Amino acid sequence: MKSKLSRRRFLATAAATVVPAAIAQASPRVAGALNSLAAAAPDSPAGTWKDAGVIDVSRSPYAKLKTVPVRAVEIREGFWSKRRVTNIESSIPSMHDELVDHGRMNNFLRLEGRSSAPQIGPVYSDSDIYKWAEAVGFALQTADHSQLRSTTLEMIHQVVATQEPSGYIDTYYQDGRKPLRMLYETQTTGHELYCLGHMLQGAIAIYRATGDRTLLDAGIRMVDDFLLPNYGPGANQKGIVAGHPEIEMSLIELYRTTGKRAYVDLAGYILHGDERIPLRPQQIVYMFCGIPFTSRTHLEGHAVRAMYACCGATDYYLETGDPAYWKTLNTLWEDLVHDQLYVTGGVGARETGEAFGDPYELPNARAYGESCAAIGVMMWNWRMLTASGDARFTDVIERSLYNGINSGMSLDGRTYCYRNPLAFDPEGDSSDRHAPEGRIRNPWYDTTCCPPNLERTFASLPGYFYGTSDDGVYVHLYDNSAIDWRLGDGRRFRIEQTTRYPWEGNVRIAVDPATPSEFTLHVRIPGWSQQTSVRVNGTDQSGIQPGKYLPIHRRWSAGDVVELNFDMSTRLLKANPAVNEDRGRVAFQRGPIVFCMEMLDQPDVTRAPSIVGYTAHLDDTTVPHYAPDLLDGVMVLEHPGSVASVVADTSLYFSGTDNHKAAESPTTLRLIPYYAWDNREPSSMQVWIPFQVG
Repeated sequence: MKSKLSRRRFLATAAATVVPAAIAQASPRVAGALNSLAAAAPDSPAGTWKDAGVIDVSRSPYAKLKTVPVRAVEIREGFWSKRRVTNIESSIPSMHDELVDHGRMNNFLRLEGRSSAPQIGPVYSDSDIYKWAEAVGFALQTADHSQLRSTTLEMIHQVVATQEPSGYIDTYYQDGRKPLRMLYETQTTGHELYCLGHMLQGAIAIYRATGDRTLLDAGIRMVDDFLLPNYGPGANQKGIVAGHPEIEMSLIELYRTTGKRAYVDLAGYILHGDERIPLRPQQIVYMFCGIPFTSRTHLEGHAVRAMYACCGATDYYLETGDPAYWKTLNTLWEDLVHDQLYVTGGVGARETGEAFGDPYELPNARAYGESCAAIGVMMWNWRMLTASGDARFTDVIERSLYNGINSGMSLDGRTYCYRNPLAFDPEGDSSDRHAPEGRIRNPWYDTTCCPPNLERTFASLPGYFYGTSDDGVYVHLYDNSAIDWRLGDGRRFRIEQTTRYPWEGNVRIAVDPATPSEFTLHVRIPGWSQQTSVRVNGTDQSGIQPGKYLPIHRRWSAGDVVELNFDMSTRLLKANPAVNEDRGRVAFQRGPIVFCMEMLDQPDVTRAPSIVGYTAHLDDTTVPHYAPDLLDGVMVLEHPGSVASVVADTSLYFSGTDNHKAAESPTTLRLIPYYAWDNREPSSMQVWIPFQVG
């Protein structure tokens, strides 16, 4: 595991060659397990483990929609296929090497006596391996990448070899720090349950991809043998607090996988809070846990923690139907979209605490917008959509996915954004405390939560495109794709999308049930599309509303075609006047894509003082054109505006009655998709652009 894996060998080597080699190099303790792995094929007889979606709500009583397996959907050549190929060929292999080079596996090998390196990395370093394994699990649900599979399963066996007889496994607290494990002060900052949560999620993804239970059984042992007997409400049990929410949703997903109800009960107890653990008010705010979730009235504290807590609470609602949870979740969601959500779908205004700010506190250059937080927005809204079937949640998923999440990984898949600001000056930016080189995009962060989080999101993406319900099928997202799955009553169907979305608004959906069948096809009308037409076999449909699903009920037969035509007019958006930094500015959005200006694209780059000298004119038309050779192929917007020359009088302040305005020249503003910025040479950037009328 110390040698680097080339991309070609990582992807192409046959399993028949790799697994014996891995056995030969492994310790005796690991070799026995790998021998059984070599004899097991990943395509064993179908079972329920193959049928689960990103979250498995097939038996969740309060889920209106059912998810579909990642393996049931094929994303074909188009917008997202590039990302997914890069993820498999570049991101996941290079991140493996980064994890190994930075000692993440040595933390496990040390406990086996196979490494003399000291423990390295932050307290939550084990989770880096688990998130990476989850990305692999979702990738393997799409295709059997044999080398990737065997490499990952060898790593898994090295991980579980460190598990103690008690079931405990966490390399940070398995050596000299053993006396500190699960102390109350450790629970608030030590990330033990956070690491366990990611272990469970990675284990479940691997299990659903391959049927291999090695990591899953190890996770179950820690929960059953260590956690459940010792922590909870019982008189002989100790108190428990998440510290960093994550364990809640993973416990519930473990219940969905095993059927053991005690996991839901423990998740509910953690969500309620344990009064035996003394917490300061600042801790309750920052951690977004420790008190009853249903007492929360607004989002605050660490943005990722808050989003993950909301995910766990929604999962709890999906299994229990507790109305207090649903009321609280909707209250928090209204706070999200009305007070806290960036136009890019990111959250987290403050670097201090990586936290939400006050209502309407949405700075641009100082925006934190951690990639993990945007992913948390998507994960939470996915669960809210599952519970309700309401397209307002899908609109948020799309906004975050195409913008605040997609910006987090470079186009070559080898560098990542920890934070995602909406304005940037490479000469004046101090970046953030996690960036080792003072750059926005880096190949490695010592807190490397975002890179594997992005990788697992892109690997799982097919599972977000479609859903089913009691009455039919939902189409959530648009791209060239095909689904081959079944309705709730077992009837098979196939749907194929053909489109150039998001660059063009035409989507052709071919519906092909195995036998002519009556059901409802729900197609999402994005909230940004104010003028949409829908035709079925050439006949116009009525009842179309932006931000809603259009239900089309009929007897479907092979050859039926639905044609969607979305309004792709460029929209100039203004923010609520309470957002101080955006007052007098506009942002550009076309379809689901938010655009930005990068200085190096501007025709006046040699004479403009900086990108803040540009102004957009509101009474002219934006001209879009597709640039196939720019940034892997993007739509470019050109919009009339002006650029100010350098002001002669450079005094900081002057009389407001003076006619003291810099000379302006007409120009054309050129904008690229926000997700593609900082993929060339360093350049200043802004999303929100000053405007003038006329």
